[in-house]
Amino acid sequence: MKILLVNPPRSPENNILKYAPVEARPFIHKKLIGPPLGLLTIAAAVKDHEVIFFDCKGEYDLHPEALPLRFMIRELMEKHHPHVVGVTVITSEFDFALEILRAAREKDPEVITVAGGLHAILCPEDFTDPSVNLVVQGQNPMIFREIINRTETNQSLKDLPGLWINTGGKLLRPLKNATSWDGAGENFLMPDRSLLKRWISTYHVGGNPYPSTYVFTSLGCPYQCTFCSIWSQHQGKYYQRRIESLIEELKTLDDYPVVRFADANTLVNESFITELFDRIEEEGIKKDFVMDIRADFAVHRPNLIAKLARAGLKVVICGFESFRDEELRKYNKKSVASANQTAVKIFEQNGIMVRGNYVIPSGYGVDDFAALAEYADRNRVVYAGYTILTPMPGTVFYGQVKDQIIDHDYRKYNFFNSVMQTRLDPVEFHERVGALWLIKKGTDVI
Repeated sequence: MKILLVNPPRSPENNILKYAPVEARPFIHKKLIGPPLGLLTIAAAVKDHEVIFFDCKGEYDLHPEALPLRFMIRELMEKHHPHVVGVTVITSEFDFALEILRAAREKDPEVITVAGGLHAILCPEDFTDPSVNLVVQGQNPMIFREIINRTETNQSLKDLPGLWINTGGKLLRPLKNATSWDGAGENFLMPDRSLLKRWISTYHVGGNPYPSTYVFTSLGCPYQCTFCSIWSQHQGKYYQRRIESLIEELKTLDDYPVVRFADANTLVNESFITELFDRIEEEGIKKDFVMDIRADFAVHRPNLIAKLARAGLKVVICGFESFRDEELRKYNKKSVASANQTAVKIFEQNGIMVRGNYVIPSGYGVDDFAALAEYADRNRVVYAGYTILTPMPGTVFYGQVKDQIIDHDYRKYNFFNSVMQTRLDPVEFHERVGALWLIKKGTDVI
């Protein structure tokens, strides 16, 4: 069978950028960089079929003047005539995902359309649009493979675990939940990066001249921050990759001098990460590594941080979240603000550049912004990100404040727009968040 897998474009909604002072705009995030590991894993699961992969993000990065999305999809349909079209969906790209599937169905009413990804896992009930045939609610790529196998042999899909079926706008829930799938362990599938050659030049982070790729060492997260959906999509479970599996993957990445570990927290198991980087050194693997590390972990294990720096760790992304302990407790962060300062010193002593991220509640007033600005100025890092505390569907925070949400436009659910009532005038609020992006040491942004 012919299978077309499409990575949707990014949402353009960014009120921080729109209202920020002109001098701050060059530093504000305009896009997330990197290939979609989920779709590449799906492609690996059905590699015995003809798979066509298309990265809309990469295409618009290469050619900003490229066709509008619906025409781009129609062109792909005309060229390849796929039997199945699949999209991966995060909340802010939900509308684009539907546009892709609508365009596919308009061109070929018989094509089977499948939606998967984070939003499908957490909010499958949103996919009532008639353009969507099937919704995969699970972290198991074999669900998609089974869809293909059964479709090819004209078998029923009704009893397939983890699969929602759209029948004229009415969703039929799965008869069974998705079966357990340890995608980090024995069920790991190597992402098929050969599909990315057209767009590899777009996978650059900041001013780095070399392309980067994601590699995950784990799935899920043992922590349960209220604003985060990573642990909830994995039902609170944490799956660790095998050392040899990671070494094998790293050896295939000659095209990618920069490796960004795509984990919620790369450092959870000290013995695992120690053994992994011992093997990286033994194998002579030379990469510039970027990873997420909790501040409190770094504070308690400075010798491990030094070891990682010697083995190629160049940039750490650290979720500061707040400068106030009471806010961190509210987020269930299980850390204290003072750990941020101590961790930054440890990183910088080892030549590691820090990207520190703060989240700004919609209820911040003038005094709150002034206090955060004063704190961030005293504790500058090379890169800094200031985004808006957003109730992402499927998170604990969403459940806590859903009655307070005033903007339900999913395109704005990307941490750059307040979807709740702001204490300040909305324009002033976003302007003040934008101005914070000037408070950092570096002259680049990642």
